[in-house]
Amino acid sequence: MASKSDELVFLPLGGSNEIGMNFNLYGYGPPHDRRWIVVDLGVTFGDQTTPGVEVILPDPAYIEEYADRILGIVLTHAHEDHLGAVAWLWPRLKAPVYATPFTAFLLREKLREADLLDEVEIHEVALGGQVDLGPFHIELITLTHSIPEPNGLAIKTPLGTVLHTGDWKIDPEPLLGQVTDQDAIRRLGDEGVLAMVCDSTNVFVEGVAGSEASVRDALTPLIGTMKGKVAVACFASNVARMDSAARAAEANGRRVCLVGRSMHRMAAAAKSVGLLQGLQPFITEQEANGFPAKGVLYLCTGSQGEPRAALARIAEGAHPHVSLGAGDSCVFSSRVIPGNEIPIRNLQNNLADRGVRLYTERDHPGIHVSGHPCRDELAEMYRWARPQIAVPTHGERRHLLEHVAFARDLQVPQQVAPRNGDMVRLAPGRAEIVDEVPAGRLFVDAGVLTPENGEALRERRHAAHNGMVAVSVVLDGRNRIVAGPSIKALGLPTDDDYPLDEVLDDLSEAAAEALKRLGGEDREYDDTVETALSRAVKKASQRIWGRRPVVETTVLRV
Repeated sequence: MASKSDELVFLPLGGSNEIGMNFNLYGYGPPHDRRWIVVDLGVTFGDQTTPGVEVILPDPAYIEEYADRILGIVLTHAHEDHLGAVAWLWPRLKAPVYATPFTAFLLREKLREADLLDEVEIHEVALGGQVDLGPFHIELITLTHSIPEPNGLAIKTPLGTVLHTGDWKIDPEPLLGQVTDQDAIRRLGDEGVLAMVCDSTNVFVEGVAGSEASVRDALTPLIGTMKGKVAVACFASNVARMDSAARAAEANGRRVCLVGRSMHRMAAAAKSVGLLQGLQPFITEQEANGFPAKGVLYLCTGSQGEPRAALARIAEGAHPHVSLGAGDSCVFSSRVIPGNEIPIRNLQNNLADRGVRLYTERDHPGIHVSGHPCRDELAEMYRWARPQIAVPTHGERRHLLEHVAFARDLQVPQQVAPRNGDMVRLAPGRAEIVDEVPAGRLFVDAGVLTPENGEALRERRHAAHNGMVAVSVVLDGRNRIVAGPSIKALGLPTDDDYPLDEVLDDLSEAAAEALKRLGGEDREYDDTVETALSRAVKKASQRIWGRRPVVETTVLRV
Protein backbone atom coordinates (compact mmCIF):
# COMPACT_ATOMS: atom_id res chain seq x y z
CA MET A 1 0.00 0.00 0.00
CA ALA A 2 1.50 3.33 -1.07
CA SER A 3 1.69 6.21 1.36
CA LYS A 4 1.08 9.82 0.31
CA SER A 5 4.82 10.57 0.22
CA ASP A 6 5.83 7.51 -1.80
CA GLU A 7 7.23 7.96 -5.31
CA LEU A 8 8.33 5.57 -8.06
CA VAL A 9 11.37 6.87 -9.93
CA PHE A 10 13.55 5.67 -12.79
CA LEU A 11 17.19 6.76 -12.94
CA PRO A 12 19.46 5.78 -15.85
CA LEU A 13 23.16 6.12 -15.00
CA GLY A 14 24.28 4.41 -18.22
CA GLY A 15 22.58 3.34 -21.43
CA SER A 16 20.74 6.57 -22.17
CA ASN A 17 22.57 8.74 -24.72
CA GLU A 18 24.65 5.74 -25.79
CA ILE A 19 24.24 2.20 -27.05
CA GLY A 20 25.91 0.24 -24.28
CA MET A 21 26.97 0.46 -20.62
CA ASN A 22 23.48 -0.14 -19.22
CA PHE A 23 23.04 0.85 -15.57
CA ASN A 24 19.46 1.53 -14.51
CA LEU A 25 17.98 2.25 -11.08
CA TYR A 26 14.42 2.06 -9.86
CA GLY A 27 13.59 3.75 -6.58
CA TYR A 28 10.49 3.49 -4.43
CA GLY A 29 9.48 5.35 -1.28
CA PRO A 30 9.60 8.90 0.02
CA PRO A 31 12.43 10.98 -1.49
CA HIS A 32 14.41 10.97 1.76
CA ASP A 33 14.23 7.19 2.21
CA ARG A 34 13.95 5.42 -1.14
CA ARG A 35 14.70 1.74 -1.62
CA TRP A 36 16.47 0.85 -4.84
CA ILE A 37 16.94 -1.98 -7.28
CA VAL A 38 19.64 -1.99 -9.96
CA VAL A 39 18.73 -3.36 -13.39
CA ASP A 40 21.87 -4.34 -15.32
CA LEU A 41 25.41 -3.18 -14.71
CA GLY A 42 27.35 -3.17 -17.96
CA VAL A 43 30.44 -1.82 -19.70
CA THR A 44 31.30 -0.20 -22.97
CA PHE A 45 34.66 -0.21 -24.70
CA GLY A 46 37.33 2.36 -25.49
CA ASP A 47 38.14 3.73 -28.92
CA GLN A 48 40.62 6.08 -30.60
CA THR A 49 39.56 8.87 -28.21
CA THR A 50 40.62 6.86 -25.15
CA PRO A 51 44.17 5.65 -25.90
CA GLY A 52 45.20 2.79 -23.63
CA VAL A 53 41.67 2.36 -22.22
CA GLU A 54 39.84 -0.79 -23.31
CA VAL A 55 36.97 -0.94 -20.80
CA ILE A 56 34.70 1.90 -19.64
CA LEU A 57 32.28 1.63 -16.69
CA PRO A 58 29.41 3.75 -15.44
CA ASP A 59 30.30 5.79 -12.37
CA PRO A 60 28.21 4.57 -9.39
CA ALA A 61 29.09 7.54 -7.17
CA TYR A 62 25.49 8.64 -6.65
CA ILE A 63 24.00 5.30 -5.67
CA GLU A 64 27.13 4.23 -3.80
CA GLU A 65 26.16 6.78 -1.17
CA TYR A 66 22.92 4.81 -0.66
CA ALA A 67 24.38 1.33 -1.11
CA ASP A 68 22.74 0.11 2.09
CA ARG A 69 19.35 0.79 0.47
CA ILE A 70 20.00 -1.34 -2.65
CA LEU A 71 17.80 -4.42 -2.41
CA GLY A 72 19.30 -6.27 -5.37
CA ILE A 73 21.01 -6.19 -8.75
CA VAL A 74 18.83 -7.84 -11.41
CA LEU A 75 20.46 -8.80 -14.72
CA THR A 76 18.32 -9.06 -17.84
CA HIS A 77 20.88 -11.06 -19.86
CA ALA A 78 24.57 -11.85 -20.27
CA HIS A 79 25.84 -9.33 -22.79
CA GLU A 80 28.88 -7.34 -21.66
CA ASP A 81 26.98 -4.05 -21.83
CA HIS A 82 24.54 -5.48 -19.27
CA LEU A 83 26.71 -7.46 -16.82
CA GLY A 84 30.35 -6.63 -17.63
CA ALA A 85 30.72 -4.08 -14.81
CA VAL A 86 29.47 -6.29 -11.98
CA ALA A 87 32.90 -7.64 -11.06
CA TRP A 88 34.38 -4.12 -11.14
CA LEU A 89 31.65 -2.27 -9.24
CA TRP A 90 30.10 -4.85 -6.92
CA PRO A 91 32.55 -4.01 -4.10
CA ARG A 92 31.06 -0.50 -4.08
CA LEU A 93 27.44 -1.70 -4.05
CA LYS A 94 27.55 -5.08 -2.26
CA ALA A 95 24.01 -6.13 -3.12
CA PRO A 96 22.75 -9.63 -3.98
CA VAL A 97 22.60 -10.44 -7.69
CA TYR A 98 19.67 -12.13 -9.48
CA ALA A 99 20.09 -13.81 -12.87
CA THR A 100 18.88 -16.76 -14.93
CA PRO A 101 21.16 -19.84 -15.15
CA PHE A 102 23.03 -18.98 -18.36
CA THR A 103 23.72 -15.43 -17.21
CA ALA A 104 24.71 -16.65 -13.74
CA PHE A 105 27.20 -19.11 -15.27
CA LEU A 106 29.02 -16.36 -17.15
CA LEU A 107 28.86 -14.00 -14.17
CA ARG A 108 30.50 -16.60 -11.96
CA GLU A 109 33.36 -16.92 -14.44
CA LYS A 110 33.95 -13.18 -14.28
CA LEU A 111 33.74 -13.09 -10.50
CA ARG A 112 36.15 -16.02 -10.25
CA GLU A 113 38.69 -14.08 -12.33
CA ALA A 114 38.21 -11.07 -10.03
CA ASP A 115 38.57 -13.26 -6.91
CA LEU A 116 35.05 -12.28 -5.81
CA LEU A 117 33.16 -15.51 -6.37
CA ASP A 118 32.94 -16.37 -2.66
CA GLU A 119 31.81 -12.85 -1.72
CA VAL A 120 28.96 -12.16 -4.15
CA GLU A 121 25.54 -13.56 -3.26
CA ILE A 122 24.07 -14.88 -6.54
CA HIS A 123 20.47 -16.06 -6.81
CA GLU A 124 19.55 -18.10 -9.88
CA VAL A 125 16.04 -17.36 -11.11
CA ALA A 126 14.25 -19.72 -13.47
CA LEU A 127 12.99 -18.46 -16.81
CA GLY A 128 9.61 -16.91 -16.15
CA GLY A 129 10.44 -16.79 -12.44
CA GLN A 130 9.65 -14.15 -9.85
CA VAL A 131 11.62 -12.18 -7.27
CA ASP A 132 10.35 -10.12 -4.33
CA LEU A 133 12.61 -7.27 -3.24
CA GLY A 134 10.91 -5.03 -0.70
CA PRO A 135 8.22 -3.00 -2.49
CA PHE A 136 9.29 -4.45 -5.87
CA HIS A 137 7.69 -7.65 -7.14
CA ILE A 138 9.61 -8.65 -10.29
CA GLU A 139 8.42 -11.12 -12.91
CA LEU A 140 10.79 -12.30 -15.64
CA ILE A 141 9.27 -12.13 -19.13
CA THR A 142 10.86 -14.42 -21.72
CA LEU A 143 12.01 -12.54 -24.84
CA THR A 144 14.24 -13.28 -27.82
CA HIS A 145 17.58 -11.63 -28.52
CA SER A 146 21.02 -12.57 -29.83
CA ILE A 147 22.02 -14.42 -26.65
CA PRO A 148 20.36 -17.17 -24.59
CA GLU A 149 17.89 -16.34 -21.83
CA PRO A 150 17.11 -12.65 -22.47
CA ASN A 151 14.44 -11.32 -20.13
CA GLY A 152 12.17 -8.38 -19.81
CA LEU A 153 11.24 -7.40 -16.27
CA ALA A 154 7.71 -6.67 -15.11
CA ILE A 155 8.51 -4.53 -12.06
CA LYS A 156 5.33 -4.28 -9.98
CA THR A 157 5.01 -1.68 -7.21
CA PRO A 158 2.10 -0.21 -5.23
CA LEU A 159 2.19 2.76 -7.62
CA GLY A 160 2.12 0.77 -10.85
CA THR A 161 3.93 -1.70 -13.09
CA VAL A 162 6.97 -0.90 -15.20
CA LEU A 163 7.90 -3.15 -18.13
CA HIS A 164 11.67 -2.93 -18.54
CA THR A 165 12.34 -4.68 -21.84
CA GLY A 166 16.12 -5.04 -21.77
CA ASP A 167 17.35 -6.03 -25.24
CA TRP A 168 14.88 -7.90 -27.42
CA LYS A 169 13.40 -8.60 -30.83
CA ILE A 170 10.46 -10.62 -32.11
CA ASP A 171 11.76 -13.83 -33.71
CA PRO A 172 9.23 -16.56 -34.51
CA GLU A 173 12.11 -19.02 -35.11
CA PRO A 174 14.95 -18.17 -32.71
CA LEU A 175 16.39 -21.72 -33.11
CA LEU A 176 17.76 -21.68 -29.55
CA GLY A 177 15.59 -20.75 -26.59
CA GLN A 178 11.95 -19.83 -26.43
CA VAL A 179 9.96 -17.36 -28.49
CA THR A 180 8.84 -14.06 -27.00
CA ASP A 181 6.13 -14.60 -24.41
CA GLN A 182 3.44 -12.53 -26.09
CA ASP A 183 0.73 -13.82 -23.76
CA ALA A 184 2.58 -12.58 -20.68
CA ILE A 185 3.05 -9.12 -22.18
CA ARG A 186 -0.60 -8.94 -23.25
CA ARG A 187 -1.62 -9.99 -19.74
CA LEU A 188 0.45 -7.14 -18.33
CA GLY A 189 -1.23 -4.79 -20.77
CA ASP A 190 -4.65 -5.97 -19.63
CA GLU A 191 -3.67 -5.45 -15.99
CA GLY A 192 -2.25 -2.02 -16.78
CA VAL A 193 1.34 -0.97 -17.53
CA LEU A 194 2.31 2.37 -16.06
CA ALA A 195 5.55 2.74 -18.05
CA MET A 196 7.64 0.83 -20.57
CA VAL A 197 11.39 1.40 -20.55
CA CYS A 198 12.31 0.16 -24.00
CA ASP A 199 15.26 -0.58 -26.32
CA SER A 200 15.81 2.13 -28.97
CA THR A 201 18.74 0.67 -30.95
CA ASN A 202 16.91 0.14 -34.27
CA VAL A 203 14.24 2.81 -33.96
CA PHE A 204 15.28 4.30 -37.33
CA VAL A 205 15.05 0.95 -39.14
CA GLU A 206 11.80 0.10 -40.89
CA GLY A 207 10.33 -3.40 -40.85
CA VAL A 208 11.56 -6.23 -38.64
CA ALA A 209 15.00 -7.42 -37.59
CA GLY A 210 14.65 -10.86 -39.15
CA SER A 211 14.87 -14.40 -37.84
CA GLU A 212 17.89 -16.45 -36.90
CA ALA A 213 16.39 -19.28 -38.95
CA SER A 214 16.92 -17.21 -42.10
CA VAL A 215 20.62 -16.84 -41.24
CA ARG A 216 21.02 -20.59 -41.00
CA ASP A 217 19.24 -20.97 -44.34
CA ALA A 218 21.70 -18.49 -45.89
CA LEU A 219 24.89 -19.82 -44.30
CA THR A 220 24.46 -23.46 -45.28
CA PRO A 221 24.45 -23.04 -49.09
CA LEU A 222 27.02 -20.23 -48.94
CA ILE A 223 29.54 -22.36 -47.06
CA GLY A 224 28.80 -25.15 -49.54
CA THR A 225 30.34 -23.04 -52.33
CA MET A 226 33.67 -22.66 -50.52
CA LYS A 227 36.62 -24.93 -51.28
CA GLY A 228 39.39 -24.00 -48.87
CA LYS A 229 39.44 -23.35 -45.15
CA VAL A 230 36.53 -21.30 -43.84
CA ALA A 231 36.43 -18.91 -40.89
CA VAL A 232 33.16 -17.49 -39.58
CA ALA A 233 33.44 -14.39 -37.42
CA CYS A 234 30.51 -13.61 -35.15
CA PHE A 235 29.78 -12.34 -31.67
CA ALA A 236 30.66 -15.16 -29.27
CA SER A 237 27.61 -14.29 -27.18
CA ASN A 238 25.32 -15.10 -30.12
CA VAL A 239 25.04 -18.78 -29.28
CA ALA A 240 22.27 -19.27 -31.85
CA ARG A 241 24.68 -17.98 -34.53
CA MET A 242 27.37 -20.34 -33.26
CA ASP A 243 24.85 -23.15 -33.53
CA SER A 244 23.80 -22.07 -37.03
CA ALA A 245 27.39 -21.85 -38.27
CA ALA A 246 28.25 -25.23 -36.72
CA ARG A 247 25.26 -26.95 -38.33
CA ALA A 248 25.99 -25.26 -41.67
CA ALA A 249 29.56 -26.57 -41.40
CA GLU A 250 28.44 -30.13 -40.61
CA ALA A 251 25.92 -30.04 -43.47
CA ASN A 252 28.90 -29.41 -45.76
CA GLY A 253 31.18 -32.06 -44.28
CA ARG A 254 33.25 -29.73 -42.13
CA ARG A 255 34.25 -30.07 -38.47
CA VAL A 256 34.10 -27.01 -36.23
CA CYS A 257 37.02 -25.51 -34.33
CA LEU A 258 36.44 -22.74 -31.79
CA VAL A 259 39.11 -20.03 -31.89
CA GLY A 260 39.20 -17.42 -29.15
CA ARG A 261 38.71 -17.48 -25.41
CA SER A 262 35.21 -16.00 -25.53
CA MET A 263 34.04 -18.71 -27.92
CA HIS A 264 35.09 -21.41 -25.49
CA ARG A 265 33.53 -19.59 -22.52
CA MET A 266 30.20 -19.10 -24.28
CA ALA A 267 30.13 -22.68 -25.52
CA ALA A 268 30.65 -23.93 -21.96
CA ALA A 269 27.88 -21.66 -20.67
CA ALA A 270 25.53 -22.81 -23.42
CA LYS A 271 26.17 -26.48 -22.75
CA SER A 272 25.59 -25.91 -19.03
CA VAL A 273 21.95 -25.04 -19.79
CA GLY A 274 21.40 -27.72 -22.42
CA LEU A 275 22.15 -25.78 -25.61
CA LEU A 276 24.41 -26.74 -28.54
CA GLN A 277 23.09 -30.28 -28.44
CA GLY A 278 23.30 -32.79 -31.31
CA LEU A 279 26.56 -31.40 -32.70
CA GLN A 280 29.80 -33.28 -33.19
CA PRO A 281 32.41 -32.42 -30.55
CA PHE A 282 34.39 -29.31 -31.41
CA ILE A 283 37.97 -30.03 -32.48
CA THR A 284 41.02 -28.24 -31.12
CA GLU A 285 43.19 -25.89 -33.12
CA GLN A 286 45.93 -28.50 -33.22
CA GLU A 287 43.52 -31.20 -34.39
CA ALA A 288 42.19 -28.89 -37.13
CA ASN A 289 45.64 -28.81 -38.70
CA GLY A 290 45.27 -32.53 -39.42
CA PHE A 291 42.11 -32.02 -41.48
CA PRO A 292 42.05 -31.15 -45.19
CA ALA A 293 41.30 -27.51 -45.92
CA LYS A 294 37.76 -28.31 -47.07
CA GLY A 295 37.10 -30.28 -43.91
CA VAL A 296 37.30 -27.57 -41.25
CA LEU A 297 35.44 -24.41 -40.24
CA TYR A 298 36.86 -22.01 -37.67
CA LEU A 299 34.43 -20.10 -35.46
CA CYS A 300 36.39 -17.00 -34.48
CA THR A 301 36.14 -14.07 -32.12
CA GLY A 302 37.15 -10.63 -33.34
CA SER A 303 34.42 -9.63 -35.79
CA GLN A 304 34.76 -5.99 -34.62
CA GLY A 305 38.48 -5.78 -35.37
CA GLU A 306 39.58 -6.11 -31.75
CA PRO A 307 43.39 -6.07 -31.94
CA ARG A 308 43.98 -8.95 -29.51
CA ALA A 309 41.15 -11.17 -30.71
CA ALA A 310 41.71 -14.40 -32.62
CA LEU A 311 40.80 -13.12 -36.08
CA ALA A 312 43.15 -10.12 -35.86
CA ARG A 313 46.04 -12.42 -35.03
CA ILE A 314 45.10 -14.71 -37.91
CA ALA A 315 44.96 -11.73 -40.27
CA GLU A 316 48.43 -10.64 -39.13
CA GLY A 317 49.86 -14.14 -39.47
CA ALA A 318 50.56 -14.15 -35.74
CA HIS A 319 48.22 -16.91 -34.56
CA PRO A 320 50.20 -19.93 -33.31
CA HIS A 321 47.91 -22.57 -34.83
CA VAL A 322 45.50 -21.06 -37.37
CA SER A 323 46.38 -19.56 -40.74
CA LEU A 324 44.31 -18.40 -43.69
CA GLY A 325 45.52 -17.60 -47.18
CA ALA A 326 44.76 -17.82 -50.89
CA GLY A 327 41.75 -20.01 -51.59
CA ASP A 328 40.34 -19.62 -48.06
CA SER A 329 37.23 -17.69 -47.04
CA CYS A 330 36.10 -15.58 -44.10
CA VAL A 331 32.41 -14.91 -43.40
CA PHE A 332 31.57 -11.89 -41.21
CA SER A 333 28.23 -12.98 -39.73
CA SER A 334 27.90 -9.79 -37.69
CA ARG A 335 27.14 -6.11 -38.06
CA VAL A 336 29.56 -3.22 -37.80
CA ILE A 337 29.10 -1.55 -34.42
CA PRO A 338 29.35 2.25 -34.88
CA GLY A 339 32.84 3.39 -33.95
CA ASN A 340 34.49 0.16 -35.07
CA GLU A 341 34.57 0.97 -38.78
CA ILE A 342 38.32 1.66 -38.93
CA PRO A 343 39.58 -1.46 -37.06
CA ILE A 344 37.16 -3.67 -39.02
CA ARG A 345 38.32 -2.17 -42.31
CA ASN A 346 41.95 -2.72 -41.34
CA LEU A 347 41.21 -6.32 -40.34
CA GLN A 348 39.45 -7.05 -43.60
CA ASN A 349 42.23 -5.46 -45.63
CA ASN A 350 44.80 -7.61 -43.84
CA LEU A 351 42.81 -10.74 -44.64
CA ALA A 352 42.37 -9.67 -48.27
CA ASP A 353 46.12 -9.10 -48.56
CA ARG A 354 46.58 -12.76 -47.64
CA GLY A 355 44.31 -13.81 -50.47
CA VAL A 356 41.31 -14.57 -48.24
CA ARG A 357 37.91 -13.99 -49.85
CA LEU A 358 35.55 -12.00 -47.63
CA TYR A 359 31.79 -12.27 -47.23
CA THR A 360 29.97 -9.55 -45.28
CA GLU A 361 26.35 -8.57 -44.65
CA ARG A 362 26.83 -5.74 -47.13
CA ASP A 363 27.26 -8.10 -50.07
CA HIS A 364 25.36 -11.06 -48.55
CA PRO A 365 22.56 -9.49 -46.42
CA GLY A 366 21.17 -12.84 -45.30
CA ILE A 367 24.20 -13.85 -43.23
CA HIS A 368 23.32 -11.60 -40.29
CA VAL A 369 20.21 -10.29 -38.55
CA SER A 370 20.04 -7.81 -35.70
CA GLY A 371 19.14 -8.74 -32.16
CA HIS A 372 17.20 -5.51 -31.60
CA PRO A 373 13.66 -4.50 -32.60
CA CYS A 374 12.94 -2.47 -35.72
CA ARG A 375 9.95 -0.17 -36.01
CA ASP A 376 7.33 -2.83 -36.78
CA GLU A 377 8.42 -4.83 -33.74
CA LEU A 378 8.40 -1.75 -31.52
CA ALA A 379 4.86 -0.99 -32.67
CA GLU A 380 3.80 -4.56 -31.87
CA MET A 381 5.30 -4.36 -28.38
CA TYR A 382 3.42 -1.13 -27.70
CA ARG A 383 0.18 -2.76 -28.90
CA TRP A 384 0.71 -5.65 -26.49
CA ALA A 385 1.81 -3.65 -23.43
CA ARG A 386 -0.22 -0.45 -23.92
CA PRO A 387 1.87 1.61 -21.44
CA GLN A 388 0.79 5.03 -20.20
CA ILE A 389 4.41 6.29 -20.34
CA ALA A 390 7.11 5.58 -22.94
CA VAL A 391 10.68 5.85 -21.63
CA PRO A 392 13.22 5.06 -24.37
CA THR A 393 16.67 3.83 -23.39
CA HIS A 394 19.64 1.97 -24.93
CA GLY A 395 20.41 4.46 -27.67
CA GLU A 396 22.17 7.67 -28.57
CA ARG A 397 20.31 10.93 -28.04
CA ARG A 398 18.90 10.95 -31.57
CA HIS A 399 17.57 7.40 -31.05
CA LEU A 400 15.78 8.37 -27.85
CA LEU A 401 14.17 11.43 -29.39
CA GLU A 402 13.04 9.46 -32.44
CA HIS A 403 11.61 6.81 -30.10
CA VAL A 404 9.66 9.51 -28.27
CA ALA A 405 8.22 10.75 -31.57
CA PHE A 406 7.37 7.18 -32.60
CA ALA A 407 5.62 6.48 -29.28
CA ARG A 408 3.65 9.71 -29.67
CA ASP A 409 2.53 8.58 -33.14
CA LEU A 410 1.40 5.31 -31.53
CA GLN A 411 -0.82 7.33 -29.16
CA VAL A 412 1.14 6.60 -25.99
CA PRO A 413 -0.20 9.26 -23.60
CA GLN A 414 3.13 10.35 -22.10
CA GLN A 415 6.74 10.19 -23.26
CA VAL A 416 9.98 11.21 -21.59
CA ALA A 417 13.56 10.80 -22.86
CA PRO A 418 15.99 11.12 -19.94
CA ARG A 419 19.71 11.58 -20.23
CA ASN A 420 22.05 9.64 -17.98
CA GLY A 421 21.62 11.14 -14.53
CA ASP A 422 18.06 12.42 -15.11
CA MET A 423 15.75 11.09 -12.40
CA VAL A 424 12.27 10.49 -13.81
CA ARG A 425 9.31 10.39 -11.45
CA LEU A 426 6.93 7.85 -12.96
CA ALA A 427 4.27 8.10 -10.25
CA PRO A 428 2.30 9.71 -8.75
CA GLY A 429 1.22 12.35 -11.24
CA ARG A 430 2.53 12.93 -14.73
CA ALA A 431 5.95 11.59 -15.64
CA GLU A 432 8.64 14.24 -15.39
CA ILE A 433 12.32 14.73 -14.68
CA VAL A 434 12.54 15.80 -11.04
CA ASP A 435 16.26 15.73 -10.34
CA GLU A 436 19.66 15.45 -11.96
CA VAL A 437 22.42 13.43 -10.29
CA PRO A 438 26.10 12.80 -11.20
CA ALA A 439 26.39 10.23 -14.00
CA GLY A 440 29.96 10.02 -15.22
CA ARG A 441 32.17 7.23 -16.47
CA LEU A 442 35.12 5.37 -15.03
CA PHE A 443 38.00 4.13 -17.18
CA VAL A 444 39.86 0.89 -16.62
CA ASP A 445 43.40 2.08 -17.34
CA ALA A 446 46.07 -0.60 -16.94
CA GLY A 447 43.79 -2.40 -14.49
CA VAL A 448 43.19 0.74 -12.42
CA LEU A 449 39.83 2.52 -12.14
CA THR A 450 40.34 6.18 -12.98
CA PRO A 451 37.93 9.11 -13.48
CA GLU A 452 36.85 9.85 -17.02
CA ASN A 453 38.82 13.10 -17.09
CA GLY A 454 41.80 11.86 -15.10
CA GLU A 455 45.17 13.51 -15.47
CA ALA A 456 46.88 10.43 -16.94
CA LEU A 457 44.51 10.15 -19.90
CA ARG A 458 44.52 13.91 -20.50
CA GLU A 459 48.31 13.85 -20.74
CA ARG A 460 48.20 10.79 -23.00
CA ARG A 461 45.75 12.44 -25.36
CA HIS A 462 47.81 15.62 -25.36
CA ALA A 463 50.99 13.69 -26.14
CA ALA A 464 49.23 11.71 -28.87
CA HIS A 465 48.23 14.89 -30.68
CA ASN A 466 51.17 17.15 -29.92
CA GLY A 467 54.19 14.95 -29.18
CA MET A 468 56.53 15.07 -26.23
CA VAL A 469 59.82 16.78 -25.41
CA ALA A 470 62.11 15.75 -22.55
CA VAL A 471 64.49 18.36 -21.09
CA SER A 472 67.24 17.68 -18.58
CA VAL A 473 69.87 19.89 -17.01
CA VAL A 474 72.62 19.32 -14.42
CA LEU A 475 73.41 22.09 -11.89
CA ASP A 476 76.25 22.20 -9.34
CA GLY A 477 76.10 23.33 -5.73
CA ARG A 478 76.44 26.98 -6.81
CA ASN A 479 73.56 26.60 -9.27
CA ARG A 480 75.81 26.75 -12.31
CA ILE A 481 75.08 24.64 -15.40
CA VAL A 482 77.33 21.58 -15.45
CA ALA A 483 75.64 19.80 -18.38
CA GLY A 484 72.75 20.49 -20.72
CA PRO A 485 70.13 21.53 -21.22
CA SER A 486 69.75 18.23 -23.08
CA ILE A 487 66.70 17.72 -25.29
CA LYS A 488 64.92 14.66 -26.67
CA ALA A 489 61.79 14.85 -28.84
CA LEU A 490 59.20 12.13 -29.41
CA GLY A 491 56.42 12.16 -31.98
CA LEU A 492 57.41 15.46 -33.62
CA PRO A 493 58.22 15.80 -37.34
CA THR A 494 61.38 17.05 -39.05
CA ASP A 495 62.52 17.33 -42.67
CA ASP A 496 65.70 17.70 -44.69
CA ASP A 497 65.51 21.51 -44.62
CA TYR A 498 65.31 21.52 -40.84
CA PRO A 499 66.85 18.25 -39.61
CA LEU A 500 66.35 16.85 -36.12
CA ASP A 501 69.79 17.81 -34.78
CA GLU A 502 69.19 21.47 -35.69
CA VAL A 503 65.74 21.39 -34.10
CA LEU A 504 67.14 19.98 -30.86
CA ASP A 505 69.94 22.58 -30.87
CA ASP A 506 67.37 25.38 -31.18
CA LEU A 507 65.28 23.94 -28.35
CA SER A 508 68.37 23.52 -26.19
CA GLU A 509 69.39 27.09 -26.88
CA ALA A 510 65.93 28.36 -25.90
CA ALA A 511 66.14 26.37 -22.65
CA ALA A 512 69.65 27.70 -21.90
CA GLU A 513 68.51 31.30 -22.47
CA ALA A 514 65.67 30.75 -20.01
CA LEU A 515 68.13 29.53 -17.39
CA LYS A 516 70.36 32.54 -17.93
CA ARG A 517 67.43 34.83 -17.24
CA LEU A 518 66.92 33.16 -13.85
CA GLY A 519 68.81 34.72 -11.02
CA GLY A 520 71.12 32.60 -8.88
CA GLU A 521 68.63 32.50 -6.02
CA ASP A 522 65.82 31.34 -8.33
CA ARG A 523 67.97 28.44 -9.51
CA GLU A 524 68.01 27.06 -5.98
CA TYR A 525 64.47 25.74 -6.42
CA ASP A 526 63.95 22.80 -8.75
CA ASP A 527 60.30 23.65 -9.49
CA THR A 528 61.27 27.18 -10.54
CA VAL A 529 63.94 25.83 -12.91
CA GLU A 530 61.53 23.22 -14.30
CA THR A 531 58.83 25.83 -14.94
CA ALA A 532 61.26 28.12 -16.76
CA LEU A 533 62.58 25.30 -18.95
CA SER A 534 59.10 24.03 -19.75
CA ARG A 535 57.77 27.45 -20.75
CA ALA A 536 60.77 28.19 -22.96
CA VAL A 537 60.61 24.84 -24.75
CA LYS A 538 56.83 25.05 -25.29
CA LYS A 539 57.20 28.56 -26.73
CA ALA A 540 59.99 27.44 -29.06
CA SER A 541 57.97 24.36 -30.08
CA GLN A 542 55.01 26.57 -30.91
CA ARG A 543 57.27 28.62 -33.18
CA ILE A 544 58.79 25.55 -34.87
CA TRP A 545 55.80 23.22 -35.21
CA GLY A 546 52.73 25.25 -34.30
CA ARG A 547 52.20 22.83 -31.40
CA ARG A 548 52.68 22.83 -27.67
CA PRO A 549 53.94 19.33 -26.80
CA VAL A 550 54.02 17.69 -23.40
CA VAL A 551 57.30 18.80 -21.82
CA GLU A 552 58.93 16.72 -19.12
CA THR A 553 61.81 18.42 -17.27
CA THR A 554 64.45 16.89 -15.03
CA VAL A 555 66.86 18.87 -12.81
CA LEU A 556 69.86 17.00 -11.43
CA ARG A 557 72.16 18.36 -8.70
CA VAL A 558 75.84 17.50 -8.27
